[in-house]
Amino acid sequence: MHISDKSKSKIPAKQAKFLSRLKELDKHYSEKRLGAFVENGKTFFRLFAPSAVKIFLFTFTAVEDSTGNSYEMDKDENYVWEYVLEGELYGLFYGFKVYHTGDLLIDHVELSIDPYSKAVATFNTYFNPRKSVVVKENDYDWESDSWIKRDWRDIIIYEMHIRDMTAHSSSGASEPGTYHGLIEKGRTGGIDYIKSLGINTIELLPVQEFGNIESPYENSMNGKYNTWNSYEINHWGYMTAAFFAPEAYYSINTDKIEWNKWHGESAKQIKDFKDMVKAFHKEGIAVILDVVYNHISEYELGNLKQIDKEYYFRLDEKGNYISESYTGNDFKSERPMSRRMIIDSILCWMMEYHIDGFRFDLARLIDWETIEEITRRARMINPDVILIAEPWGGGYDPMGFSLREWGSWNDHFRNGIKGENPVKGPGWIFGHWFGHNNPGRIKNYVIGTLVNEVHGLFQKADHSVNYLESHDGYTLGDFIRIASNEAGIDKIIKDIDKHTRLSPLQLKFNKLAALFLFTAQGIIMIHEGQEFARSKVIYAGDDVRDNNKGKMDHNSYEKDNKTNYLNYKHVELNKELHNYYKGLISLRNKYSSLRHAGHDNIKFFDVEDNPFAFSYYLQYDGEYLFVLFNADTEREQEFKLPAGEWNILVNSENAGTEPLGKISGAVILAPSTGAVLEKIRLF
Repeated sequence: MHISDKSKSKIPAKQAKFLSRLKELDKHYSEKRLGAFVENGKTFFRLFAPSAVKIFLFTFTAVEDSTGNSYEMDKDENYVWEYVLEGELYGLFYGFKVYHTGDLLIDHVELSIDPYSKAVATFNTYFNPRKSVVVKENDYDWESDSWIKRDWRDIIIYEMHIRDMTAHSSSGASEPGTYHGLIEKGRTGGIDYIKSLGINTIELLPVQEFGNIESPYENSMNGKYNTWNSYEINHWGYMTAAFFAPEAYYSINTDKIEWNKWHGESAKQIKDFKDMVKAFHKEGIAVILDVVYNHISEYELGNLKQIDKEYYFRLDEKGNYISESYTGNDFKSERPMSRRMIIDSILCWMMEYHIDGFRFDLARLIDWETIEEITRRARMINPDVILIAEPWGGGYDPMGFSLREWGSWNDHFRNGIKGENPVKGPGWIFGHWFGHNNPGRIKNYVIGTLVNEVHGLFQKADHSVNYLESHDGYTLGDFIRIASNEAGIDKIIKDIDKHTRLSPLQLKFNKLAALFLFTAQGIIMIHEGQEFARSKVIYAGDDVRDNNKGKMDHNSYEKDNKTNYLNYKHVELNKELHNYYKGLISLRNKYSSLRHAGHDNIKFFDVEDNPFAFSYYLQYDGEYLFVLFNADTEREQEFKLPAGEWNILVNSENAGTEPLGKISGAVILAPSTGAVLEKIRLF
């Protein structure tokens, strides 16, 4: 039926005017330095806020002061507001009170932190009130430290959380849960443990200052009624408050975050963070940050929402936040000064903290122009900077990131190999096909999930970040415990040690998954504890209402407790798997064919009547390897070997670079096992 133009719905005049005003904001841009900084014996304070009608700078001598000195700021033609104070005011606490049309009649306007704060002090309550700190720049001895530059194909990432690595008593850290605790030498956990695995890159869950405390349970705050988080804690850090400041909580030697108390006021987190980076670099280990530029902290007051909601956020015609991120407020990265702030932040972490790369949370929510400008500016500083996308959020486009020379988390690899759901969607290692997976897809994962194959994603193998476990979802160990029908989702686990110790079947599945991961082309990522099949059992000791205590956890973002902390005693429980991972890492580090081989260097061999078994021959750079898999869960499989004699480097028990024996003619693999052989050359 034809509908006339007159009958079409129109945006009301008030809303049309609002949208027009939003469009006008795109015109404003400035190259002036922003934030608080000292020059020529004076301290400058600058803030960009085009929608504001009046702004006051407030300064405080002590962090707990409720009243301070106030100064009305001036703005220039590009809406940069400024005030200058005499003296080098390092250690001064400050913030801004920003007034918009209609606010002048309001007695109380929240104190907002400086978006360019290099350090932040926080009073730990539901609203996370903060004060910015003036800090002295270029005040650290980096010695001869610089970025770790490495071919992306050689990267092995260990995704980890600062507190998780040493907060458990089994780590032996004297400063558990801190930046310094992580780099203490001679401890069971921390840097020595990571180095012993052979890892060459760590990826830190968010360490930009974030909202540690969420809204009150079963109560309302900022229009949100909290029915989901009885812990009232944000442990993982995906609620950024300050893009330029390191998280202060990780500089405090405490069992738990202390409510109704200030932390971060000394700004020691800056030095502690730099000490950590320098220590890892001395061991040849690169440091990647997981960064969240798609939204900011949802619950707290005194941030960009109060400074200029209309400029920094995507809004609908009624002025409501758009939330494709499902986190309450999508950042408007396409605005010129929003884009500048993101890029300034990235360059700050590279230049001031020697960060080697970034993983971007929900990166598809960042506009392409900003993505391309990040690439250009970051590579001007370090051509080898690591740029990795979580390629979803408002869309899904790993191919788009690959075309722009970024890596992406390869969830197709993850779901194809282990599955998407341990009950209803197991994958290849369990002798099942998940979704559109088939023998051809599995082989494409081996060569890098390349676009020249059906459902391919990447232009080059080094754009594929291959992984089977991350902070999200069940650990790989728990996924296998459930999928093998040896542990129920709703089962209460009373003996965690007994539960964690792998059964023979679980051990086989874990080894098969690890072998496939470490022999595939692309970037490799494992999550903390994956190497010993860590289990996340919800800790029963906290005085918190949680009906799932004692069960395996698939989303532990809110638990700053033993649910998340690595228990290094469990390394010994599953030592065989731990050693298998170490062996695979050493194997991959030694043989460039496992990292650099191209499509033409790999020849596949199918097995008749067994779609879950295949092998391939690798010939690259003078290396001759033969890799074999039998993912059938019930029958053993014979493979005919290419001519010659072969050293066994990996079998169902062990992995490494030292030969485990010799073989020729044929090899028989038991169900759910694999092997790697190296040709013995006579010369």
